[in-house]
Amino acid sequence: MKTTHHGDHLVRLSRLGVVNAYFVREDDGLTLVDTTMGGGSKAILAAADALGAPIRRIALTHAHADHVGSVDALAATLPDVEVLISSRDERLLSGDKSLDPSEPQDKVRGSFIKVGTLPTRTFAPGERVGSLEVVAAPGHTPGQVAFLDTRDRTLIGADTFTTLGGVNTTAVVPLRFPLAGMATWHKPTALQTARELRALNPSRLAVGHGPVVEQPAADMDAAIARAAK
Repeated sequence: MKTTHHGDHLVRLSRLGVVNAYFVREDDGLTLVDTTMGGGSKAILAAADALGAPIRRIALTHAHADHVGSVDALAATLPDVEVLISSRDERLLSGDKSLDPSEPQDKVRGSFIKVGTLPTRTFAPGERVGSLEVVAAPGHTPGQVAFLDTRDRTLIGADTFTTLGGVNTTAVVPLRFPLAGMATWHKPTALQTARELRALNPSRLAVGHGPVVEQPAADMDAAIARAAK
């Protein structure tokens, strides 16, 4: 697992250059955002050891298998760790793919696995996880969230955007990396979420798939414009 540092607080953990998790440095240790696929726990723990800081909490952006795949192994090794997810995607984590009457009635897509670890708590948009503000980011899944670091405006955008082969929204299915777009539940909602995340004016865009982008405004604008055609 490759680690790269971005600014004072963010560390990208990349598996095969394709699937990311992130460490966010806090005064009490590390927040781990997502866990990649299964089999990633040893490398994640080794990366934390190399940073010399404990993993205090695991904050999940959404319930797809490539984001929650190592949560059980990590929780077994770290019995005191907090595990957090949105109240909406907690249902997906437990295997419930039903939709609320108020939600677009498209099929929930993507890969899911059975997770034995129960969240220690759920969060809602507007709440804080350490220095991270929880931001609603539905579309890819009904309850996906993004995280905005209030210290430097780094945006961990989950799977609203991808950056493999260029910045794209998951409201489209680009040829160079189609998988995230193919796994999106409701593309019009995903496009609206992309607009709302762009309106936050992030200084840095970190996504679930692809490299971190510095000063991403122009790239986000272009991605939204392509998706809106």
